[in-house]
Amino acid sequence: MISIWDANVELKIDDRVHVIRNAREAVAFLKKYWPDKRSATYATVWKVCLDAASGVVPDAEARSAFEAAAKESGILHQP
Repeated sequence: MISIWDANVELKIDDRVHVIRNAREAVAFLKKYWPDKRSATYATVWKVCLDAASGVVPDAEARSAFEAAAKESGILHQP
């Protein structure tokens, strides 16, 4: 079963807004669109989101880590 986060995380890259609703979507976004895949932050959020998608880590922890990483990378969209 796929869990939906309590609140979406919106990201903006090249004038396009991406809405992330759960850990699986976060993993897909990290793999395809993330701007800096070499950073330590990327490695950390990748593992947390993978673990959440597998049910090992709570969804709230993954969402928080993903949002913090997006903010650090300058792609968090805050309308």
